[in-house]
Amino acid sequence: MARSARPHLLLVNLGTPDAPTPESVRAFLSEFLSDPAVVDLPRWIWRPILEKVVLRSRPDRVAEAYGLVWTAAGSPLRVATERMVGAVRARANGAFTVSSAYRYGEPSLHSEMQRIALENEGPVIVVPLFPHRTDATTGTAFWRAREAAESAGIGHRYREALIAPADDGYIAALAARWRETLNACDAHPEHLVISFHGIPARYDRRERRQYTRDCEETAAALLVTIDWPTSNATIAYQSKFGPEPWLTPATAKVIEDLARGGTRRLAVATPGFLTHGLETLEEIGIRGRDSFLAAGGEELILVGTVEDHPSMIDSLVRLAGV
Repeated sequence: MARSARPHLLLVNLGTPDAPTPESVRAFLSEFLSDPAVVDLPRWIWRPILEKVVLRSRPDRVAEAYGLVWTAAGSPLRVATERMVGAVRARANGAFTVSSAYRYGEPSLHSEMQRIALENEGPVIVVPLFPHRTDATTGTAFWRAREAAESAGIGHRYREALIAPADDGYIAALAARWRETLNACDAHPEHLVISFHGIPARYDRRERRQYTRDCEETAAALLVTIDWPTSNATIAYQSKFGPEPWLTPATAKVIEDLARGGTRRLAVATPGFLTHGLETLEEIGIRGRDSFLAAGGEELILVGTVEDHPSMIDSLVRLAGV
């Protein structure tokens, strides 16, 4: 079979367990939490903690959470990622090829690069589905992708591209999802929480606040685009793991404090997640909503993620460079 000389766009998402079971979650967490870009403690300290504590205590709880959001088609993150791939492929109309891989789980960057090497002779453009730069997401995705490309013998054809934090298509898609969400509501929210995935505060200091600056740039662009007052918006960070200080304010605390302070209808947007997954659907949509109601709120509205919105797909097509 002749190999294609067209460019290939490889979209890289975080990853997901194969099933909402403790065994599958344990395998996923083992790979994820073994990445030194995610947990940078010395291996001789961290490995025993991971194996003897974390991988014994967390898989059952995390599998139960996944079970609450799993769909008939599978993991929400995988389903949405593949929808994005399909939309990009349709928009490309043969100008380039496209596929997805995951930093953790399957298809892995290694297996996908091996497949691309057999089928494609053109440049391979790797785009992490993370608009905010930090070693724990974009950094580790590029590192593993470069390693995989070299292993597959196509390192000379490897290219990197990033979704900018205020990219026009990305912000337009966020704003469109906001409007779609509001149109489905009986009453508009009083306050908007813009929640990003957290990282340890020292990671952000080490990276000269690159991550928080990117998050703030996205939030500012979104607020301008939807014409929402900054006085009624709060940037927050979610998904803390481990005992050390992470970025603040914490989304969970902000949600509860707003309810206790009298906010009755609250919207939460999660721009750092281009696809819905456990952190949006369960952490915000279920646990966040429960805590908001328990603290006196009346309605928590989870804003949709960009996923395969046409404006987001346009931006991904442009990153292919054809």
